[in-house]
Amino acid sequence: MKVLPVTEAQDELIDAAVALGDRYTKTLGLMTPPAYRKMAGDGGLLVALEGDELIGYALFRLPKRSPHIGLAHLCVAEEHRGKGVARMLVDAIKKRYPQRLGIKAKCRRDYGLSGMWTSLGFVPRGEVRGRGRDGEMLDGWWLDLGHPDLFTGVESDALLVVTVDHGVFMDLRGTEHTRDVRESQALEAGWLADLVELAFTPQLHRDVRDIPDTGERQHQRAALHGLRQITPDADAVAARHGELLHAVRKALPQLPDDEALRRGLQYVAETSCAGLQVLATRDPLLTRLANVAWEVARVRVVSPSVVTLHVDELRQAQVYRPADLLGTEFRAGEVAPGAEEELVAFFDQSGSDSGSEFAERLKSLGTDAVVWHRELLRDGQGRPIALYVWALDGRTLTVPVLRTAAHPLEETLARQLLFSLKRLGRECGAQIIRITDTAPSPVAKAASGDDGFFEGDGGLVALLVDVCGTADEVAAAAGGLAPQLGVEVAELHAELPAEVASVVERAWWPAKVIDSLMPSFLVPIEPRWSTELFNVPAMLLPRSDVLGISREHVYYRSSGHRNESVPARLLWYVSKGTGNQEGQQVVACSRLDDVLIDIPDVLFSQFEHLGVYGRDEVRAAADSSGRAMALRFSDTEIFPKPVTLRRLNALAGSLGLRLSLMSLSKISNELFQAVYEEGHRRT
Repeated sequence: MKVLPVTEAQDELIDAAVALGDRYTKTLGLMTPPAYRKMAGDGGLLVALEGDELIGYALFRLPKRSPHIGLAHLCVAEEHRGKGVARMLVDAIKKRYPQRLGIKAKCRRDYGLSGMWTSLGFVPRGEVRGRGRDGEMLDGWWLDLGHPDLFTGVESDALLVVTVDHGVFMDLRGTEHTRDVRESQALEAGWLADLVELAFTPQLHRDVRDIPDTGERQHQRAALHGLRQITPDADAVAARHGELLHAVRKALPQLPDDEALRRGLQYVAETSCAGLQVLATRDPLLTRLANVAWEVARVRVVSPSVVTLHVDELRQAQVYRPADLLGTEFRAGEVAPGAEEELVAFFDQSGSDSGSEFAERLKSLGTDAVVWHRELLRDGQGRPIALYVWALDGRTLTVPVLRTAAHPLEETLARQLLFSLKRLGRECGAQIIRITDTAPSPVAKAASGDDGFFEGDGGLVALLVDVCGTADEVAAAAGGLAPQLGVEVAELHAELPAEVASVVERAWWPAKVIDSLMPSFLVPIEPRWSTELFNVPAMLLPRSDVLGISREHVYYRSSGHRNESVPARLLWYVSKGTGNQEGQQVVACSRLDDVLIDIPDVLFSQFEHLGVYGRDEVRAAADSSGRAMALRFSDTEIFPKPVTLRRLNALAGSLGLRLSLMSLSKISNELFQAVYEEGHRRT
């Protein structure tokens, strides 16, 4: 008996795994063959063979933005159970991916398999309601791979919200099924329960109302309660519908302007005006409208299989859309005395913090002996969309109010504000950020894990570890803060895997663990793009920086590899100056999250939500192969003191190193540390 990895080219083994999985769909849930192939291509399919017979397999996700392994299927043929096959598969996953923090799995409680998971070393960790029609409860299971457990919760709880049209809804809840229903039903597989939330808009109500059969109509109407209902503003929907119809007439004049077309566009318009980006359908007409839907309404009209295949990318594109922020006017200012009552209607309250109590608390924070900064963010129409209050208490930045209002960009705003609080804390010399709001915005709370916030002392807490040094030095600095929070800090050690070091550096930002296996690179960039991405050198006509520079960006270059690997650290070297712009200096550092090589249009489609680059500019980055490279990076720090070329060469020389400044190049972590510390030198 042996366990082997499977690539996407090994059709026979993939087909055998699909066939075995299909025997147990009642317990495993549905999984389409393309999903098996996609996970195999990502390194997420292992099979157990006895001779030439496939007797078991493990199918799992390796999300790029999360350090865990997401186990979707652990399947062993019934006639081969009791031979230790499941343990062999789990051990093989651990051996192949020791750099990951752990393995996550979900399983229905009523299957009675807790003994199996426990015997494999998993421990129960929470529960989540399934997406199926019976709303079953799923236990969460976690197998730790031996890394510092402080960081196992460092990820967002945000879900990808997908609206469905009537066809997909009938596949999920109707009594009469059409062909290929399995593609839609895979949306409710257990492994997607904490990744995807299905929703519907008013048009689905209308379609259900029009069902002629009374029994089926009543059945579907009752089944609507199992999905999230979203009701966007009717006037905004009508205007968006008109824009879409005009665009369709221009782009697809051959399509008849009939009820089917208008009904399909209504789904798109309602999804768009709800601030969502993904509409799942199997309707050929809606699929033909996909380009118009994206160009006009920024809605991705996709098949259910695309959701299951690309859930991580779609999820991130939904929750963080800085491109939309770039085209939106925001105004920031202090809350004016006497204006507290106005804000009650815009920001959710709960429990004892409702209504007048919330307003009174805001007033008290304006007259307290402590100098509280009551910051309010408004959109272009003057509507309040974010409110936070802060003060520095010694080395702690305390935030008693953190609220975001319902808004199409609420998730993006929440993520931007959370990191802005970290930047603010660092600028003020804080070592701890403590959010004490008893009812913070649910969106902000869901996103807080991405920034290393954890539940503690009656609120959300994060450490600011301003150390660029060895694992021992970083851990010692964090350990000095831990007693104030009543927590223990896990030990760190030299040569931490890059994935673990990346999580540490994100959770304890701006910490840098220099003796880890996380590599560093120097990236030459032209002044034009450093200005667009970082506003360094500064624009002649400054753009609004109310929210600071974006959390995430993408940079395009030719497709030639330079030994890039992710995650990694980047130093940005402005290669030349033009006119009054300064060049030949290192101006910033970032964390490299992803490297993709593809044709320009594919890259542009995937990363358009990150803004700055247009399609033609991405095409211009392609080389003779017709392909370009996209570097997706995040959490950029602008150096207070840019490091000049002369100083850069001196630092490299002191370490006995020679620099290559013509293209992206790998540098030692010691040189990264020297440049980073030089860029933050205060004297």
